[in-house]
Amino acid sequence: TGAKLYLNQKQYAKAQEALEKEVAKNPLSDEGWFLLGSLHGEQGNLDKMIEAYGKSLKASPKFASDISNSKKYYWATSFNKGVGLFNQAAKSVKPDSVKILFGKAIEQFKASILCQPDSVAGYSNLAMVYYNLQDYDSAIAPLEKITQIGKSPEAYSMLGQIYADKAQKAKDAKDDQAFNPNVEKAIKIFEEGKSKFPENGDILLRYSNALILANKLDVAIQAFKTGVEKEPGNKYYRYNYGVVLLNTQKFADAETQFSEAIKIDPAYQNAIYNLAVTYVKWGDSFRQEADKKGESADVEKIKEKIVKAKNVLEGVLKNDEKNPSLWDLLARVYANLGMNKESDEAFKKADQYK
Repeated sequence: TGAKLYLNQKQYAKAQEALEKEVAKNPLSDEGWFLLGSLHGEQGNLDKMIEAYGKSLKASPKFASDISNSKKYYWATSFNKGVGLFNQAAKSVKPDSVKILFGKAIEQFKASILCQPDSVAGYSNLAMVYYNLQDYDSAIAPLEKITQIGKSPEAYSMLGQIYADKAQKAKDAKDDQAFNPNVEKAIKIFEEGKSKFPENGDILLRYSNALILANKLDVAIQAFKTGVEKEPGNKYYRYNYGVVLLNTQKFADAETQFSEAIKIDPAYQNAIYNLAVTYVKWGDSFRQEADKKGESADVEKIKEKIVKAKNVLEGVLKNDEKNPSLWDLLARVYANLGMNKESDEAFKKADQYK
């Protein structure tokens, strides 16, 4: 009663003192713990609020509805503050301010998670803050939580890529002890994501890249070959099968898969780009093969493939002229064909649209 009086008078220190005496004397005081939790919430001590609410519910479910509403309120308040801080950081051009604002956003999203630990939104935004800070190791925990409780293909894609990037760094440093566990972790995460979201192109692409990184080309070929056989109309399976075939220099088969993917989706830029790359590498393979044998390369065979790359790129750039990667590749194709003026113009277009 005394605590309630102090709360009405906003004498929070005295109210807290009275409530702490109450719960010390009566640990099963559901109302005492509830009021103490409410007080901690008012003061912004959400971790203590959650702890007190938990003890109130353990004593009895009497205040369950009030506690639920309170948690929702503080979740929404913290989450919205976090979003506001995130947006401010994204707009800021001052590095120090960006760091400070992102730091405050992290605190707010963590507070929202305390209030609603089963809400995907808090974890997603927390992970994005860490991503923007390039603190990828810290992003792992919230992303793992999302994969456990939510239906988010992006979480699988981001989480797997973090481990794939760690594996790539270890490979570059020739650190096998770090490479092996990270690349295996990446593959496992992508496989889980693939099983849950078989239509997600980003997961499939990163999965194939991880298999290639691990030098598991046979596994990759079989995985996407099986996918194509089961779902021949799935452009993502076609594309990723083509990527693996291209990496194993099976150019004719890669050409088939990229072409089929483009038939399914004529605007599929990745497939178009890699079809052109296939022709370029295919033509170059004739030159490399001749060099190994000490023979003169068949110029016409090489030119035939390079011209095919040119035709693919020129065709798509009529409708997508602002794509810098396509212009850059076309510039190199022109250079291979001795079309120097056209090559220079294509390089300028690539720079213009970057």
